[in-house]
Amino acid sequence: MSDATILWRRPDGSIVACTEKIKVLRENLEELRQMAQDAFEDALLMECEESQIRAVFLEVISGLVNPYQPD
Repeated sequence: MSDATILWRRPDGSIVACTEKIKVLRENLEELRQMAQDAFEDALLMECEESQIRAVFLEVISGLVNPYQPD
């Protein structure tokens, strides 16, 4: 999926349409992608097993905490 084709949605399902918000989301996604790629390549160079690297990355993403979640 291309970053340009992602339709960002609010919790109520409506689409985020603000150009500046979409720009920030795209920039953040590109930074995250580049950082993950760099870390992935480092781990491969250090002879880590590819499927384990991917599993650890997925675990990290799955463990992200929403600090704005209502109590």
